[in-house]
Amino acid sequence: MFDQIDIIQQEVNQFSSKELSEIENFRIAYLGKKGKITLLFQSFREVPVEHKKEFGQKLNILKNSASEKVNILKAEAVKSANKKSVIDYSLTAQPTNLGTRHPISIIKEQIINIFSQIGFSVSEGPEIEDDWHNFTALNFPEEHPARDMQDTFFINKEMALRTHTSSVQVRVMENEKPPIRTISPGRVYRNEAISARAHCFFHQVEGLYIDKDVSFADMKQTLLFFTKAMFGEHAKIRLRPSYFPFTEPSAELDVSCTICKGKGCNVCKYSGWLEIMGCGMVDPNVLENCNIDPKTYSGYAFGMGIERIAQLKYEVNDLRLYSENDLRFLRQFKSAY
Repeated sequence: MFDQIDIIQQEVNQFSSKELSEIENFRIAYLGKKGKITLLFQSFREVPVEHKKEFGQKLNILKNSASEKVNILKAEAVKSANKKSVIDYSLTAQPTNLGTRHPISIIKEQIINIFSQIGFSVSEGPEIEDDWHNFTALNFPEEHPARDMQDTFFINKEMALRTHTSSVQVRVMENEKPPIRTISPGRVYRNEAISARAHCFFHQVEGLYIDKDVSFADMKQTLLFFTKAMFGEHAKIRLRPSYFPFTEPSAELDVSCTICKGKGCNVCKYSGWLEIMGCGMVDPNVLENCNIDPKTYSGYAFGMGIERIAQLKYEVNDLRLYSENDLRFLRQFKSAY
């Protein structure tokens, strides 16, 4: 009977299979109710008393060895089967198309990067703004005609959708002490007719610099640096006198049209120039409203529409394309990073 244990042990050691059905048949043949190892346990009573202990020990070792062999082979067979049949049901039937960033986001980051090179930080604020930050603090007195310059979406008498990100600049001046050098990117809203040149919502980046002895010449050089960094060294600028309640003197900044290269087209109204921003020296009243001494400090401010910059950069002749979600248009910016 000891010889039978040795023979069965060799059979167990030699058995190998990757098929679950074969492994199960092996388990039944050796460990089942009528298996070889089970029958040896039933013949235990026939073993002489003096050999029962040794026989029992060898028989338990055989049974444990066979059981462990079955478990190991089953685990390997299941693992191998899973590798062959793994299917990711979350995958689409068609190849996945890579998306792209929106051209407005691309241009906004470019503007931020350019001004960050010369020390401007980024400030943000709420899109629903109160009258003080959106109008009064910026030298728009109540009932003043200047408030009609911007058709506003009012929520109630005190709150409105902000018409410019200058409201963020007011918050910065209220909470920080000069020197202040910041830009404020964000979405703004105006009740205007939608056309190729205008929309009821758009995106702005407004800048503010306040310190001692800041001059109009400082502003001009800053905006010239920005224009050449954005449009190339060939870009030209011109400043035209204008009016804004929160700056004095004020100006409009034009850049040579990048679409027609200054020859004249429908976008630049055949003038060869396109207005890209308003600018000027911060009005002393605005500084006083924000608790900054205008006798000690001066500063300049500017504001530009991101859509207009993108229009020039990518030669887009209709602002409505930016908000229509036309994939044919958006796919053109896959490599614009």
